[in-house]
Amino acid sequence: MAWETVIGLELHVELNTESKLFCACPARFGAAANTQVCPVCLGLPGALPVLNGSAVDKALIAALALNCEINSESSFSRKNYFYPDLPKGYQITQHETPLARGGWVELADGRRINITRLHLEEDAGKSQHTATETLLDFNRSGIPLVEIVSEPELVRPGEARMYVEAIRDILRYCQVSECRMEAGELRCDANISLRPTGSEGFGEKTELKNLNSLRALERALNYEIGRQRQLLASGKQISRETRRWDENRYCTVPMRDKEQASDYRYFPEPDLPPLQITQTMLNTAKAQVPELPGARASRFQEQYGLGAYDADLLISERYRADWFEAVLEFGVNPKAVANWLLGEVARHQNKTCQSLSELRITPRDLGELIQLEQSGVISGNIARQVLKEMLSHGGSPAEIVQARGWSQVSDQTELAHLVAKTLADNPQSVADYRGGKDRALGFLVGQVMKASSGRANPRLVKQLLTEKLGGTQKG
Repeated sequence: MAWETVIGLELHVELNTESKLFCACPARFGAAANTQVCPVCLGLPGALPVLNGSAVDKALIAALALNCEINSESSFSRKNYFYPDLPKGYQITQHETPLARGGWVELADGRRINITRLHLEEDAGKSQHTATETLLDFNRSGIPLVEIVSEPELVRPGEARMYVEAIRDILRYCQVSECRMEAGELRCDANISLRPTGSEGFGEKTELKNLNSLRALERALNYEIGRQRQLLASGKQISRETRRWDENRYCTVPMRDKEQASDYRYFPEPDLPPLQITQTMLNTAKAQVPELPGARASRFQEQYGLGAYDADLLISERYRADWFEAVLEFGVNPKAVANWLLGEVARHQNKTCQSLSELRITPRDLGELIQLEQSGVISGNIARQVLKEMLSHGGSPAEIVQARGWSQVSDQTELAHLVAKTLADNPQSVADYRGGKDRALGFLVGQVMKASSGRANPRLVKQLLTEKLGGTQKG
């Protein structure tokens, strides 16, 4: 029998608020264990939650960016289960009526995946297991999350990865979360089942946990598809269970039986009133949804004549895309700006591990540098040296060019002298060129450029050399 895969994903996204969802404790990452806690997030008797308005605002922005329908009234519930890192013995979440329903996201291949719901909830603490004991850190307890649940429409591990990437990029653009999986700001659970090809029902599903990277997500899904296929092919049944991905063993392993909703004994949170979303709140959130990555990439291609590859690289980070357009305000060629940003500037960033915001140059600096090159004041080689100087020590391109005496030499008398000397010093190359070896011309151009410390106008040098050699300039 032929089987087809059905995948649904639950994404837990940490909102980048200053404080936690129901108390004023800081929500910063990386603090010493149990230093960002209070009676509320420790679940001490008598402590009452107070909803963080900033978390609601950011959740609304996320929901609107994902094309969700906002519920004018939503409610909070207690999700009851026992685990050592859950100090209250329950998690405050939205069960019956979430903040938003519906919605969709478009993948890189153009396919649209629907979203079931988006809701607010608090995070649990963190357990750290050693060989002899389990340590508990409650700094993360109460951190505001949005959970985004997809419809079971994904059919391939690679498609699941594209879905997570698409949502990650959108939420980063909206600046509601950094979505760093390595820091736990974006966590993914996957529900996966197999069914006979062409059927509409669902097979028994397993839930996959511990998917802390896009690579782990793809690998775990591939393994689980193979495991379930083998079981079904041998006539065995799939157990409804929660499994985790073991990166060291490269397989999924059982954790526990999969819970049903009834196992959590949901009931309304008595200490929090229903959440009312006003039109003013909606209007404010809509105004903060930026032009999103897909639309921006298309516009970059249409408006600036960029290729799809360059456009996708530029918009992959909102700050870089903003920086790119800021440079264009100085009237320079868009393709040239893209080449510099994705070429020399990106190489420097990779070498120094600096973000664009940490560099010593500004959009004005790069715009001025490109203007100097395009107007013929400096050559491309000198422009790279100027950029290197700016990245290392800062300063204006024009001031650096003037201080270093790097202006391009276009005076024909001066260039003619350099050309004559180069021809006299390289008789073999002259003979090679006149004998039909065109590559010799490139060598001679290089010698003139070297003699001028890179300042000679290469176009004029090539023209003068061709005239002196008695040939026709090529290219």
